Amino acid sequence: MKRIGILIVAYNAASTLASVLDRIRPEFAERVTEILVCDDHSKDATYLVGLGYKQLMPDLPLTVIRHPMNFGYGGNQKAGYQWALDHDLDIVVLLHGDGQYAPEILDQIVAPLENDECDAVLGSRMLEPGSARRGGMPAYKYIGNRILTKAQNALVGTSLSEWHSGYRAYSVRALRDIPFQSNSDGFVFDTEIITQLVESGKRIVEVPIPTYYGDEICYVNGLGYARDVMRHVVRYRMHKMGLGSGDATFVEQQYELKHDEETSHGVIRDWLRSRRDLDILDLGCAEGVVSLQLVEQGNRVTGVDRDEWPKVAGKLDRFVTADLDDGLPAEIDEQYDIVLAADILEHLREPGMLLTQVREHLAPNGWVLVSIPNAVHWYPRLRMLFGRFDYDRRGILDRGHLRFFTRRSFERLARSTGLLVTRCQAVGLPLEILNRGGGENPVSQKVPLRILAFLDRAITRLWPNLFAYQYVMRLEKK
Repeated sequence: MKRIGILIVAYNAASTLASVLDRIRPEFAERVTEILVCDDHSKDATYLVGLGYKQLMPDLPLTVIRHPMNFGYGGNQKAGYQWALDHDLDIVVLLHGDGQYAPEILDQIVAPLENDECDAVLGSRMLEPGSARRGGMPAYKYIGNRILTKAQNALVGTSLSEWHSGYRAYSVRALRDIPFQSNSDGFVFDTEIITQLVESGKRIVEVPIPTYYGDEICYVNGLGYARDVMRHVVRYRMHKMGLGSGDATFVEQQYELKHDEETSHGVIRDWLRSRRDLDILDLGCAEGVVSLQLVEQGNRVTGVDRDEWPKVAGKLDRFVTADLDDGLPAEIDEQYDIVLAADILEHLREPGMLLTQVREHLAPNGWVLVSIPNAVHWYPRLRMLFGRFDYDRRGILDRGHLRFFTRRSFERLARSTGLLVTRCQAVGLPLEILNRGGGENPVSQKVPLRILAFLDRAITRLWPNLFAYQYVMRLEKK
């Protein structure tokens, strides 16, 4: 049997706490390992009520604590989940001390976790049509709940019926895998932990719960809460797209293949589409976003990167482990028809040194295909105009970029290494990144964004210095 813990978060719940504990069915209480009442520095006798109940029911595995200060709704949960981790529980259920959620159905809440069907269970008042309104949920709260849930699903790529119920259960093992301690101490904590579960690939199941509205005091500022949850999910979606610090997307992800033909990967594929039986060197191949397609075309590809990622292991003709900041590895001792340096030179301290070495390994009539971000694109210009030069998770201001190029500065660098730019194509914004984090919702294929993509391509051709997101260049020996 799994070790089950109940976390009861309580604030000014002196009049309801005993009733909540009474409503835990005896047959379920026998299966419970620990019950923790976390009094969040209440102004009433919540803590004393909890201690009195413990004396009256000595057989109940009840622990009552009072925080030395008010931790907030989210901070109270953090303390409780850490307690669950410290006590090596398997399941922890969140219950509110005000009686808003029914303790009578605790067994239904934990059942999917006991059966290993999921990693988290969310109680939902919206699964059964009409249940929420019949249970007394005010119309304005019902409408607000539905609107917020729909928006959050669209931004995070989920299909939950409700994001805003506080009746939940978690696998403690899942809690170990997410940084819940970094979440807010306020009410947005419940939204943050859902996005963390989604980000880490955890399975979420919803179960219907009854709705009850009594005379409990609501401490949630509705408009402020709506603002905070929307701010968080928008921030999460931006991080999935590569914008911002990226701390909300804590699961490590490598660069993704750009499928659109108007992106740098699409241009490189187009330039090589009709060429076969080539010896290709892919510098910084990462997960093989381009090189694996070139292998499928019938080319011989050698990949170089600091680590051999599982997606390319054994699939390239040859792989060499090396840090390109130190130059080409000694194992590269032959000549190549094509050398790819896609989205890699900006990560190096001395890209000119690498290009000089590449030139020596370029076959007669060979090409070096390079893609670089445009440092004077309108996005970094706008950021600097407002006095901000923060790095992003990806993109032009990728936090891993060490060098920044314009078209002219890169052409000068290439000439200094004995290479000449013989073809250059400006590419616009990779709007397909809007799909990242959106689940099955292909946002970039919506008509408004298709129009935006068309306009972006048009102005990129007219004024590439300002609107080119990247340049793709073909270099040949002088």
